[in-house]
Amino acid sequence: MIREHQLVIIGAGPAGLAAALEAEKAGVEDILLLERDEYLGGILQQCIHNGFGLDYFGEELTGPEYAERFIDDVRESSVKIRLKTMVLNISPDKKITAINEEEGMIFIKARAIILAMGCRERTREAIKIPGTRPAGILTAGTAQRFINIEGYLPGREVVILGSGDIGLIMARRMALEGAEVKGVLEIMPYSSGLVRNKVQCLDDFGIPLKLQHTVDYIYGKQRLEAVDVVQVDDNFNPLPETREKVECDTLLLSVGLIPENELSRGMGLKLASGSQGPPVNELRETEIPGVYACGNVLQVHDLVDYVSEEAEVAARAAAGYLADNLNKREREITIEAGKGINFVIPHKISYRDESRKLIRHFLRVDEPRENIKIVISDETGSQIARFGREIVTPGEMETVKLPESLIPEGTGKLEFSIAAEGAEKDGKQ
Repeated sequence: MIREHQLVIIGAGPAGLAAALEAEKAGVEDILLLERDEYLGGILQQCIHNGFGLDYFGEELTGPEYAERFIDDVRESSVKIRLKTMVLNISPDKKITAINEEEGMIFIKARAIILAMGCRERTREAIKIPGTRPAGILTAGTAQRFINIEGYLPGREVVILGSGDIGLIMARRMALEGAEVKGVLEIMPYSSGLVRNKVQCLDDFGIPLKLQHTVDYIYGKQRLEAVDVVQVDDNFNPLPETREKVECDTLLLSVGLIPENELSRGMGLKLASGSQGPPVNELRETEIPGVYACGNVLQVHDLVDYVSEEAEVAARAAAGYLADNLNKREREITIEAGKGINFVIPHKISYRDESRKLIRHFLRVDEPRENIKIVISDETGSQIARFGREIVTPGEMETVKLPESLIPEGTGKLEFSIAAEGAEKDGKQ
């Protein structure tokens, strides 16, 4: 039996929850929310530190507190929820195959779909560290779950590889639990996490951060015994004379997050090289009409507040698609990442909206810079806007709100790039 629903949302983390609520608010009456875990809220449930909600709610919350506000509203809404339900496949014509222990195989036909599957961590295998395979090697997120949800301390003497936000936060968490954190290693010449996390989680606890360092060998049989720490040159080649053997029983890996897009690829969506999510327009619509992507499945966000806001954009668009009241542009505008920019989202502008004044763009730069301009140019090379920034780093996402009135009529391309000149005040946000 094939069940039919107006809107199906895959994933009940912060993106899926916000999308469900906003879609109902926008008039969608039949919403199904599918989640493979046993509870709503996604990764937020294990993020017990504060710092969430400053943008969205205007106050500082822990991860579970932030999630609970959405969970309470979803449970009071008309949204149908299926927990412990794994989506196995989505076809290009929006047919969903899922499975759970109560109903077995489930077949669903959706008129619109919002992809909100989040992201996963890179593992040891992804970065190919040689050595033995003992216990004690975990991703930072796994260690976070062990401590904050399961109640287990993963180890006592800890080395952390990678200075992503989860790694920085776990350095502090392990220290608070009494473990000795011997250092955080980062292969790049700069920290890849938020500056505030570097200050609050490392500097305030006296935990050293070694830039341009990595682990190049692992020792131990049953349990991790030590790692070789080595400095690298500008081409990431190890410098043998700097090698140091560091005794430890735990190695936490915080070496990047990957958008969880197996389902996206399975339905025929190509992935963008920079963001590693499906290309989308300003409404977060993918190349398949009526299929939307938001949150960390589209791009790895720094702030959950941005995830919620992006999910609401996708939800309103899905409601417009179902109501058939969206107004396509005669000529679609392609967004390109130019000099100094790794990627820009959205990848294109496809619709006209008379009530819309600003189009918000997310971007990441390729290296740290000071006193720069983010320049937006049209297809003729003429600058249409510029936004000054005192400091930009790859670890912190930049947002730019482009007035739609500045987009030249009939243009087919906009390019975002970094200008090396000093930042100017006009256009600065």
